[in-house]
Amino acid sequence: MGDEEALDAYSQTVTSVARHLRPRVASVRTERGSGSAVVLSSEGHLVTNAHVVGRSARGEVAFADGASGPFAVIGRDPLSDLAVLRTGVAVPEPPEFGDADRLLVGSLVIAVGSPLGLEGSVTAGVVSALGRSLPARGRTASRLIEDVIQTDAALNPGNSGGALADSRGRVVGINTAVAGIGLGLAVPVNATTRRILSALREDGHVRRAYLGLVSVPTPLDERWSARTGHRRALRVAEVIPGSPAALSGLRPGDLLLAVNGASLADAQSLARHMFEEAIGRRTEITVLRGEALVDVVTEPTELVD
Repeated sequence: MGDEEALDAYSQTVTSVARHLRPRVASVRTERGSGSAVVLSSEGHLVTNAHVVGRSARGEVAFADGASGPFAVIGRDPLSDLAVLRTGVAVPEPPEFGDADRLLVGSLVIAVGSPLGLEGSVTAGVVSALGRSLPARGRTASRLIEDVIQTDAALNPGNSGGALADSRGRVVGINTAVAGIGLGLAVPVNATTRRILSALREDGHVRRAYLGLVSVPTPLDERWSARTGHRRALRVAEVIPGSPAALSGLRPGDLLLAVNGASLADAQSLARHMFEEAIGRRTEITVLRGEALVDVVTEPTELVD
């Protein structure tokens, strides 16, 4: 394919995604700030960032076709930086939500939002990294939003809460931060995200289990992969004093291989086990510590802000 053909194919892809998504991404304004939101259901639910709405209970939403009206915040989760809104404004059918776990570094992505108050703005770029961590916005330290998507699609203030889509127009992330020139971050859409959004819609909050550690995905060398049957692990970077992790004897440098027998390939896989059913329950973690395999037993508590 020649340069002109490649550029034309790229333009057609971005144009098609923009045409599909712009009507489904709204601008959001509260008394404290502004951002973007993506239609989540035909009943008037929208998803945005928790930091966009802050502690506001309501605000105004406006779509590219000129439709506008009030919304109410029905649930927010600062730990994932997600919030669900409900508006009485007639909304279009929601876009398809994809699976960020299928993204690759170099994948084409398109961001749609309202940067600097400019509704329906579109930028494009590639996934420049996967598996990043982002400090959660809140009063409690040592909490991270895990498995964040890094992209070079241009983001500006106001893009937060907008859509990050793949080349087929599927929403694979919710833009959450401008980390620098040519560097943006998005909360991934995956099985954990879907569970969080469902809880916010139904209950207005998310109940989580708390271990009290910060971990980083780490590949295992061939020797330990052959011995353990695991190709990746979670390296413990920090253990919060007094936390269930600390009380169970977990230490920085430990490599977490499995929880209750389920493999831990990345931080997101640990998060999938840390919902309300794990609170107060015996949890067995398989750990590689130095040259030894150790089973650590812990009992997660409930995560509170």
